[in-house]
Amino acid sequence: MQPWVLITGGAKRLGRATCLGFAASGWNVACHFNASAKDCDDLEQEIAKQYPHVKFLGLKAQLASNTEVEALFQTLTQTTGEDLLCVVNNASLFEPDTADAFNQEQALEQLRVNLLAPMRLGQLMAALHSKTNGSHNRPSNITPSLVHILDQKVFNLNPDYFSYTLSKLALERAVSLQAQGLAPTVRVNAVAPGLMYPSGPQSQSNFDKAASVNLLHRPIDPEHVVQCILFLAQNPALTGTTLRADNGQHLVPLERDVMNVVDQLLKGQ
Repeated sequence: MQPWVLITGGAKRLGRATCLGFAASGWNVACHFNASAKDCDDLEQEIAKQYPHVKFLGLKAQLASNTEVEALFQTLTQTTGEDLLCVVNNASLFEPDTADAFNQEQALEQLRVNLLAPMRLGQLMAALHSKTNGSHNRPSNITPSLVHILDQKVFNLNPDYFSYTLSKLALERAVSLQAQGLAPTVRVNAVAPGLMYPSGPQSQSNFDKAASVNLLHRPIDPEHVVQCILFLAQNPALTGTTLRADNGQHLVPLERDVMNVVDQLLKGQ
């Protein structure tokens, strides 16, 4: 039996690296995307070339819509059945706003994608695997799990990206609550990475400086984050756990988001 993983927002950046990491570890890969169909097609070809034994499925859905989330899961399980053993909630909306000037609809959109969709996918995973009660024929080291992708910002608060941060704070608290609520059927863990790729309006020069604002003074390698995700997916003893894969960025407090701090330094130069 070859397990399946669903990776939301899997066609680009960390999602893409995560798809490749699971494929290299012998998992079949379901890649969710919204507006990245070409990237998903390219990823499918790359996985087929590198890992011909791995099955791949691309699935389009708008995660802000509960109807589309449910349809995605139904389509997926028609192919995978109970071999779907992990969901990596990687997709997120990251929009700049502040506490004194945020748009309610934009904030709700981020909550739907960043929090409510992962909650619903956890509910659907629990329903899927409650039928087997752990008796399904699967590798002994793999039990059904969710891995939420957080952000080091939840452990290193500043007021920038207000609504995004609130949604990730709620998701971080949900790790323990879901782990308790979905046990013993589904394990729930998370990874909180730091800055790995240019974000939003960030320039390359800004990113090059900001990427080393951490205790280890070096950029975070996305492959190291993927290793953490795989570890959580494949270690049956772990639930309710968050790994901070950020080179210690969460221990370097800043008054503003690191991108804004570096931008001010560059302007000063």
